[in-house]
Amino acid sequence: MVKTFMPKVTSEQELKALQLEGLKRTVRHAYEGSPFYRKRLDEAGVSPADIRSLDDLRRLPLTTADDLKSDYPFAFLSVPMEKVVRIHASSGTTGKRKILCYTRKDISDWADMFARCYEMAGLTRQDRVQIAVGYGLWTAGAGFQLGCERFGALAVPVGPGNRDMHCEVMVDLQSTVFCCTASMGLLMAEEVHRRGLKDRIAVKKVIFGAERHSKAMRKQIEAYFGIEESFDIPGLTELYGPGTGLECRKHEGIHYWADYYILEVLNPETLEPVAPGEIGEMVVTTLRKEASPLIRYRTRDLTHLKPDPCSCGSVLPMHGPLLGRTDDMFIIRGVNVYPGQIDALLSQDTRVGSEYQVLLSRRDGRDYMTIKVERPGVSDPSHDQAVAADLEDRIRRRLLVRAKVVLVDHGSLPRTERKSKRVFDERAEE
Repeated sequence: MVKTFMPKVTSEQELKALQLEGLKRTVRHAYEGSPFYRKRLDEAGVSPADIRSLDDLRRLPLTTADDLKSDYPFAFLSVPMEKVVRIHASSGTTGKRKILCYTRKDISDWADMFARCYEMAGLTRQDRVQIAVGYGLWTAGAGFQLGCERFGALAVPVGPGNRDMHCEVMVDLQSTVFCCTASMGLLMAEEVHRRGLKDRIAVKKVIFGAERHSKAMRKQIEAYFGIEESFDIPGLTELYGPGTGLECRKHEGIHYWADYYILEVLNPETLEPVAPGEIGEMVVTTLRKEASPLIRYRTRDLTHLKPDPCSCGSVLPMHGPLLGRTDDMFIIRGVNVYPGQIDALLSQDTRVGSEYQVLLSRRDGRDYMTIKVERPGVSDPSHDQAVAADLEDRIRRRLLVRAKVVLVDHGSLPRTERKSKRVFDERAEE
């Protein structure tokens, strides 16, 4: 019998019972093991004995990345240091890195969670998984490889960058699955197309994530690789790393591993729950994590809960794609704009490609927004003016703000092996 990594629970009632058991264990473990959590729970007037139902989750204090940095480097540590077998860290783009600790059990749980991703994507033990994400302190490469080896497929750990090596390995080893960031996926898809390798490679699936991406970008990746399906994978350094959920082959949403963590979606301003289907901030509470448990941790990632169960029949609930982060939002002429809104709007227009940049500037005391967007492959620039005018009108009506749209040559905007920077705010410099 082939091993399955799917949860043993078969109903929502069983899942909630498991979550309650895990919630009680986590609060007790954090309270007893972490001075930080003990102080925060005491301040909130909550003790482990007070957790009697899932509704009591709302009584627990919210935590943030600032809390992780306040007692750097081991703010959330809830076990003796001798039980820690590994650390990982965020990329540290703003200030100090966020350091997270792992026990042997944490590593094993993460491997099972990630193996579940591969199983849900329909992989077999005969698959060859080419890994194109970063190794080192960050979690990406370690997670993809750990899960692949636990699942039982062949891991090909190339890492990011080095397009020549990726193309060579893809052809010579006949890799069947390619794992990457969304930006790296587009970069390699275009490289495969440019070199005419589509008929020489065996890639059947692409698993990508780590950043917001548009439907147009996804379609471009699938077209250039010559595949029929790709899979969106979320992840967060604080929450083990990548592999905390995946789309199933029905592609109706991202199943998240509710037997390992509880997901709330809150209004980032009021911190109250939003209705299913309404966009809000992901807040997570771990149910099994030992070294660095999370209690109502604000991820800053924006998404929405899917109100209906998936047609695949899985008991695991779903959330929508990641639409960006609360700190991605920018204000232009008094209007709050998220890059994900621009993604969605551009993705609906086949006359433009998936790559774009937003430039914010200030002249004579007024703010201006310019959106550069690529043409889709070989196209006639004589239509640029009409396409730009149409997009400018739709942006004004949908986002309630004016923008100047400029079409540029396909491939002229920069590509990256990691995460693409979309918004450039020059107003502070001016």
